[in-house]
Amino acid sequence: MSAEVKMPVEWSAVAQNLPEHAHNTIHTDEGARAAGFAGALVAGVTTYAYLLHPLIEAWGLDWVSKGGCELRLRAPVLQNDLVRCVPRPGDDDTVIVDALVGEDTNPRAVVRAWRVDSRVQGDRPGEDLPVHRFTLDDKHGPDYAMRAGDNLNLLVEHGVVHPAAWPSLANGIFSTELVRGPWIHTRSRITHHGLALAGADIEITSRVIERFIRSGERAIVDMVIKADGAVVCTIEHEAIIDLSVN
Repeated sequence: MSAEVKMPVEWSAVAQNLPEHAHNTIHTDEGARAAGFAGALVAGVTTYAYLLHPLIEAWGLDWVSKGGCELRLRAPVLQNDLVRCVPRPGDDDTVIVDALVGEDTNPRAVVRAWRVDSRVQGDRPGEDLPVHRFTLDDKHGPDYAMRAGDNLNLLVEHGVVHPAAWPSLANGIFSTELVRGPWIHTRSRITHHGLALAGADIEITSRVIERFIRSGERAIVDMVIKADGAVVCTIEHEAIIDLSVN
C-alpha cells in the first residue's frame, strides 16, 4: 500500500437481513433450516456492504467511481452475528478486508480491493440472457447499507447509489433467469466505472459464461450495468443456482 494512500480501519456491525431478501428462502429461518443451516443466512450483498464500509470511509467517492474488488463468500453469516470487517495490506497495492465472526479466525467473506481498478472485462462467448431495463427503486439507493445497520452516511449525503447495489442487481438477474429454489451467491469480480444517482435508469446485459457442478449446480455470468446510459459497473458473478444437484 503506497504511503500516500490512507489505510482502511476495522469496523463492525450486527448482521441483519433486509425485508426484500426474503424472496430467497435461504434468508429466512425456516428456509435456511430446511437447507441444513442453523438459521437465516444474511444476504451475501449485505455482508459485502459491511466489508465496503472501511474502504468507502478511507477512500470516499473516488473508490466508488473507479475502484474495484473481488468478493468471495466462503461461509454463511447468520442473522444477528457480530461481523468484524478487518482490513490488512494485500499484494500489488491492494487491501484485503476479512469478515470475521466470533472467535473464528477463518473469514466468512473476503474482499480484495483495488483503489483504482484498471482491469478490463473481456467479451467472452456464452449464452446471452434477456436485457433488463428498469428504474432504480428505494431498495437500491444510497441508504442500502444504512438500512442494514451501517453508520456511514457519505453516499446518502451525495445521493450516490451504494456499490452493493450492483451485485444485488446481479442477484436479481440470477433469481429471474437462472435459479431453481434456494440458492447462494458465492463470488463476484466487480469493477466500478462511474457513479450512479438515486432513481437512475438501469440497463443490464448478461451472458452465462459457464455452468458446472460443485456443491450444487453453479453458473458464472458476465454483466454490464449502465445507469442513465453510461457504464457504471462490470461484474463477473457466480452463484450456486440449484442446491439439490450433487
